[in-house]
Amino acid sequence: MKLSRNFYSRDTEKVAKELLGKILVHKTDEGLLKGKIVEAEAYFGKGDPASHAYRKKTKRNFLMFEAPGKVYVYFCYGNYWLFNIVAKENENPGAVLVRALEPIEGIEIMKRNRGVDDVHNLTNGPGKLTEAFGIAKEQNGLDLTESNIFLQDSNEEIEIVKAKRIGISKGKSKLLRFYIKDNGFVSKM
Repeated sequence: MKLSRNFYSRDTEKVAKELLGKILVHKTDEGLLKGKIVEAEAYFGKGDPASHAYRKKTKRNFLMFEAPGKVYVYFCYGNYWLFNIVAKENENPGAVLVRALEPIEGIEIMKRNRGVDDVHNLTNGPGKLTEAFGIAKEQNGLDLTESNIFLQDSNEEIEIVKAKRIGISKGKSKLLRFYIKDNGFVSKM
């Protein structure tokens, strides 16, 4: 069952933590892909200089101001698409970058998409997971509550580690990166 909009319509940091252990599902023409979210980072608007929404609403970041539960995909470093989920309270912008997944289903498809055989190298980073899951600009703006890409709940008990975000130049000291302790698919421990 898909997570409802209410799940995403809360404090961005809280959603980032609670995304851990949830299952990302992408129904593609090649088959069904599933992965457990094992690492995520929260990004806000004003007051968060690492966020795309730090200054104002733009053509690139407008989804961070839209309805919670939308997919926000952007191109990074001229190489990678990154998958974010709009998660926020009220009108404040916010999104969660999904940094890593543990592959569950459709692993052979993921291997073909990435051109690698090592399962531990399939989805252990934000650019790797989008490539493995076939996520690109076409998914930007999709609604996770109404599309072929969505999240399912999981009852798995997990231990969460809180850390500094990585891959940014500003706002580095904020402890807004969360990952599942001792999970082998986390991008960087």
